[in-house]
Amino acid sequence: MALNLTLKPFERIIVNGCLMRNGGRKSTITVETRADIIRETDLLSPGAATTPVTAAYFLIQSALIDAEGRDKAVKAAQERLAALVGAFSAEMSGHVFEAANNVSRGEYFTALRNLRPLMAREAELLGTAEGERA
Repeated sequence: MALNLTLKPFERIIVNGCLMRNGGRKSTITVETRADIIRETDLLSPGAATTPVTAAYFLIQSALIDAEGRDKAVKAAQERLAALVGAFSAEMSGHVFEAANNVSRGEYFTALRNLRPLMAREAELLGTAEGERA
């Protein structure tokens, strides 16, 4: 199944660890084979990984971007996710289990999506602005 990415002018994406920037016009790219892809807007800077959920997000993001360091990042991410299970309600901890399962299957971007509701809840609990991605 092909993935169609519509990119804004000058939007950046990372494909299999390679940073790419779109030209000055909106364009659509069709990815016809499996690739590890993440948009710049979904990236979390190392300095923004200051909470338990954002730290897990950053580790999974690292596994997605860096194939050479993937094994180490996956192991660390799974450990972080295991520690998160008891920190949330049963409903919210389901997102942690989904993320862990997706990491185990190598579906890193899907695992990042699984963590977004937890990031929002964590930001709400801590009284911080959600999505502080730099």
